[in-house]
Amino acid sequence: MIRIGVDVGGTNTDAVVLNGAEVIAGAKRPTTADVHSGVKAAVAAAMETSAIAAAQVDAVMVGTTHFVNALVERRRLAPTGLIRLCLPSGGSLKPFADWPADLIAAMHLDYRLADGGCEMDGREIAPLNPAQILAAVRELRAGGCTELAISAVFATIRGDAEREAAALIAKEFPDMAITLSQDIGRIGLLERENAATINAALRPLAREVVDAFGSIRAALGLNCPLFFTANDGTLIDSADVAHLPVLTFACGPTNSMRGAAYLSGVKHALVIDVGGTTTDVGEVRDGFPRLAGTSVEVVDVRTNFSMPDVISVGLGGGSLVKTAVPAVGPESVGRELITKGIVFGGDVLTASDIVVAAGRAKMGSHPPPEVAGLDGYTRFIDQIVTDAVARSRTSGEAMPVLAVGGGSVMLADRVDGLEVIRPPHFDLANAVGAAIAQISGEVSKIVPVSAGLTREEAIEQVTEEARAIAIGRGADPASLLVLSKSDVPLSYLPGNNLSISVTVVGDLKLEAR
Repeated sequence: MIRIGVDVGGTNTDAVVLNGAEVIAGAKRPTTADVHSGVKAAVAAAMETSAIAAAQVDAVMVGTTHFVNALVERRRLAPTGLIRLCLPSGGSLKPFADWPADLIAAMHLDYRLADGGCEMDGREIAPLNPAQILAAVRELRAGGCTELAISAVFATIRGDAEREAAALIAKEFPDMAITLSQDIGRIGLLERENAATINAALRPLAREVVDAFGSIRAALGLNCPLFFTANDGTLIDSADVAHLPVLTFACGPTNSMRGAAYLSGVKHALVIDVGGTTTDVGEVRDGFPRLAGTSVEVVDVRTNFSMPDVISVGLGGGSLVKTAVPAVGPESVGRELITKGIVFGGDVLTASDIVVAAGRAKMGSHPPPEVAGLDGYTRFIDQIVTDAVARSRTSGEAMPVLAVGGGSVMLADRVDGLEVIRPPHFDLANAVGAAIAQISGEVSKIVPVSAGLTREEAIEQVTEEARAIAIGRGADPASLLVLSKSDVPLSYLPGNNLSISVTVVGDLKLEAR
């Protein structure tokens, strides 16, 4: 199988061509202001170097930061309304209570509370009130909302209330795009509700992005499936991205970590990914990133979808050097490094200039500047990375450190007492991670264990659900592997209940074209 992997970063866009397990070509191009021309240039360059014809390519896998950047920058967010099915008992804590005020304003958020939802054991809190729900939609639309999210109490136990409300609204307002919280988050009403609301606000942009990448594919003569990489290092097809863009938020560091493990052959290690603006540090186990806990903050909003446990610091090749302090970062010239950095002919002192002057790396075609107190700046850089690695370690176990990303040439040979390894193609690891991504199926739910259902049977039921989801998404049934499995007894609730989470992965199965 011939695959093209693409990763769009803040500074560079990388593309690689893989033939089976072998990386046969790669290219790095500056990320452009419109993003898409940079992607097209990188893919075209990689294909030209590989001598692979467009007709030979079986799939294209893309990792993009479009959606999380839109959220961070508070731009291109659609006016969004939320209906929470919770009354009469679930309205004490209002939606968006702890959101940043400027994000609420950027999304023009509004909400309504309505009857519905269920108890933890599946008992209905109150039946749906169709007139109440339709009235809520009319009020939200009158206020300018064009996108809608629906969340219900314990929708992960019983999702029928959300689905029935969505069907009711779709019949009355067929032009209304709807996001259901059960499709995104796990247990936790507010976190799941927040994730659904953010997703709803990004859906118009997602449709534009998917169409744009489809146009790039066509312009390059590629007649093959287009996939995007998700937060957990697996693939989702373009239709799912248009519907659930939040699933791609952390694909950048995840792709780098997966690519680092793949290129090095080391399945358990710490990974340091140094780009032009930030350094991301995380741990891989069995070739996949360690995931964060049940609650993850995205731009100061609590969510609960799967995200890698990554520490990000403001240090990269384009980080500005402050001579008065002295300090490096967190501000950066980003994608303008190749025009503004001194070793590239510019006049801005950056971290890249420091490491070239110190003899750690070679880049650019211009001589590095003479910097007073050079050792102090390199020690500053080393300390930032060392602190991030120390915070990422979960034990005192000695393990290798895999350094990837174009900016990783800045790193010393040892970090926090651990050996630093730069695998082949380390500067393209993120695109490699995209190209090797697999298909996943994940299920997280509470299962009441009764006399007729044992713990083992309950876990197997959830595992079968996860397998079915993976196969439905295009995974080869013969390649399925249970990546993670956990069950937690909920002793504080009546009855014998288990919170079960299972993730299954498998290789992409493509039909003959």
